Amino acid sequence: MKTRIHVTLKTGVLDPQGRAIAHALEGLGFAGIGDVRVGKLIELELADGTSDADIDAMCRKLLANTVIENYRIERA
Repeated sequence: MKTRIHVTLKTGVLDPQGRAIAHALEGLGFAGIGDVRVGKLIELELADGTSDADIDAMCRKLLANTVIENYRIERA
């Protein structure tokens, strides 16, 4: 079973990579760029019997830093 984990920074956490992207886009002549936030996508191939609780534990223990990041689990 394919599972996707979307990890994003929490609101209020500074995103220097997002700021650099916004600046670069403006430098390339793209107008109207607002706030840019960068996240990550993790795709896992899991056994069919893997429980939601196990996936959540993977996120909390390793895949996301829950102090500064949110995560969303999506089963494909």
